[in-house]
Amino acid sequence: MNKWSRYLMLIVPTVVGAAFFFWQASDVRPELPQSGWYPAVEKSVGNEPITPIPLEIKLDQRKVALGQRLFNDTQLSRNNTISCASCHNLNRGGVDGLPRSIGIGGAEGGINAPTVFNSGFNFRQFWDGRAVTLEEQIDGPVQHPKEMGASWPEVIARLEKDEGYRDDFAALYGAGIRPATVKDAIATFERSLITPNAKFDRFLRGQKDALDSEEFAGYQLFKELGCISCHQGMNVGGNMYEKLGLVEDYFARRGNVQKVDLGRYNLTGKEEHRYEFRVPSLRNVALTAPYLHDASASTLEQVVAIMGKYQLGVDLQDAEIVRIVKFLNTLTGEYPATQHEGATK
Repeated sequence: MNKWSRYLMLIVPTVVGAAFFFWQASDVRPELPQSGWYPAVEKSVGNEPITPIPLEIKLDQRKVALGQRLFNDTQLSRNNTISCASCHNLNRGGVDGLPRSIGIGGAEGGINAPTVFNSGFNFRQFWDGRAVTLEEQIDGPVQHPKEMGASWPEVIARLEKDEGYRDDFAALYGAGIRPATVKDAIATFERSLITPNAKFDRFLRGQKDALDSEEFAGYQLFKELGCISCHQGMNVGGNMYEKLGLVEDYFARRGNVQKVDLGRYNLTGKEEHRYEFRVPSLRNVALTAPYLHDASASTLEQVVAIMGKYQLGVDLQDAEIVRIVKFLNTLTGEYPATQHEGATK
């Protein structure tokens, strides 16, 4: 055995072991859907930790149109009163603006509805990350007794009575109208709900005057304080889990802890996952109040202060909060009304 062979035998296990340690410690496993839809990440100027949303992604537009119809169809609910759009209003940033969404029969949900815009870029769906793909996520609201309260057999039976649906599904799916094909169409539509060309995206693409001095200062502060450690990537979040109350106990201060507050702990039973949630995307965050899973903050100023205190251990000054909020407002993208009904400006 020569000296190079001995060297490799020593160094390779060390490198592999270190890589495995950091992978385990990060608990970030950004598995992407298997359908091959995911767009190439565009390079941004200056190697910034945030990347721009692509101006377009390639999807089967026939499926997008079918999914849009299903997204707005109340037949997916047990009593024909609730559609996906009821809780994810495309005219209101992809949310309903309520602390907790209202389902069939006026039933109140247990958690603040996240936006559907750019949800295809999230590495998991739901606050607790229990669904890996958008297709899997759709099972939840359709069958939840407080949301749409339906079952797939009754939904499929209704859709099969509609000649337009029968023709569209026959043209796109050999299997016809089935739970899997309904979910595929809706998920394809949801993946089309991207909001590109925000001011900050234009800045990332090289338009240096896209941000004014206060907005740029807010971004610099966002990075310097450490907000960027959880809110980065294309979706400015949505690609990892983190505990709410990382530095200071948020729930001890708030009180009245509910099961929904336990986050991933409800799925895994592991103590280290107590109060842990998927980090929300900050895309279009200026449009999606109220904030946090418990809707405890009604303004951006409030949620920035909460994050500073409980996640970073910093009591932010008013001037700092103002600057960060100005930066957050630059993350509002465009949703062209020419593509789909409704618009987010």
